Amino acid sequence: MSVWLPSAPCSPRACVAASGPAVAVPRAAARFAAVVALVAVGVLVSVVGLRLPAGVVRRWCRWVVRASGVRVRIAGSAPPAGGLLLVANHVSWLDVPLLGAVRPARMLAKADIRSWPVAGALVARSGVLFIERDRIRALPETVARIAGALRGGAAVVAFPEGTTWCGRAQGRFRRAVFQAALDAGVPVQPVRVRYRFTGGGASTAPAYVGDDSLLTSVWRVVSAREVVAEVDVRPVIAPAGPLDRRALAQAARTAVVDGAAMVGHTPQERGGCRGAGPGPATGDPLKPLRRGGVSLRSGGR
Repeated sequence: MSVWLPSAPCSPRACVAASGPAVAVPRAAARFAAVVALVAVGVLVSVVGLRLPAGVVRRWCRWVVRASGVRVRIAGSAPPAGGLLLVANHVSWLDVPLLGAVRPARMLAKADIRSWPVAGALVARSGVLFIERDRIRALPETVARIAGALRGGAAVVAFPEGTTWCGRAQGRFRRAVFQAALDAGVPVQPVRVRYRFTGGGASTAPAYVGDDSLLTSVWRVVSAREVVAEVDVRPVIAPAGPLDRRALAQAARTAVVDGAAMVGHTPQERGGCRGAGPGPATGDPLKPLRRGGVSLRSGGR
């Protein structure tokens, strides 16, 4: 495995806490079947090439999450029309339909998915933009493709952490995707995703981390009680002034990081999250942008 690939120290055993009393198996099975049925409908629509109104797509995305037994709360202003880069922290496979409920968009996904039997071809047909994470030399071409989609007026969803974290700790934002927004001259819309219990307190049941299998993660979600997905659409960061991708990535991360979720977690409490990336970010999310910065082409990934 390339040392460049993003990684997180989170694992199901160390980070995914018990979600309390589980729902009855028949109810969990019904939820599971509902999720599968809704996804199958989405695949069928993709295969026949139907173009659905944005409102229908948003509702379908909400239905997928609700079918799993997770309530959805979306706060903040509606994203603007036209080319837009939506970036969010990454915890679960549920993040994808949740971002689709904010604004239907083209997803940025790892190229490995393209080689999956049947599913890979279907995903490719849906307009997903693929990134070869283990080939750093292919990065400029990927950035150019993303910028082209943004210039064409599309919204693109990316998870700049590059991998999933458990939600009790978060990783740094990789910079490459922000270069695409700068090249295309489109705004960045940070989105914060949190999973909580209805009675309060963070839930790690939806976390899809480490060596978790997708089926195991889905079953854990549909078996959990009273989980709420909170989606906070943060203010848009417009491409203006002496921006560079480093400052833009830091401003977006500052807007997205959930300091409250991480405060108070000692290394022992975090388990597999020992030393898990930067601590809580606070303050003005636009402060890094106001400082200016280095050339657009300089800096890391």
